[in-house]
Amino acid sequence: MAKKIMIVFGTRSEAIKLVPLIYKLKQYTQIKLTTCLTAQHRETINQVLIHFNVNPDYDLNIMTKNQPLTDLSIHLLTKMDELLKKIKPDIILVHGDSSTTFIASLAAFYNCIPVGQVEAGLRTFDKL
Repeated sequence: MAKKIMIVFGTRSEAIKLVPLIYKLKQYTQIKLTTCLTAQHRETINQVLIHFNVNPDYDLNIMTKNQPLTDLSIHLLTKMDELLKKIKPDIILVHGDSSTTFIASLAAFYNCIPVGQVEAGLRTFDKL
């Protein structure tokens, strides 16, 4: 059975860094990849998606004009929870430190789904 992996992203920088991973994972027949765009930064992310020919499977379109972060978080948590219950991924992958990353990870935690943080920390240069 194919492993179900969901990649969640919402900002331009997340998209730029995750596109190579999206391309790579799509090559494996033993992986069922789902991509989820939150569009936290709609105005800048579309140009990246067009440039790299990435069409997310789901676009949560969470942003509204002058939306406070608390409203964004509540809206995203609700939509992510619904999507995770529908897709039932084996793991979600996120990148960075945006509200999208935090809330998608929280929703996954609440649904007992492991989270892979692609950029999981700074280099220690073997000093630890």
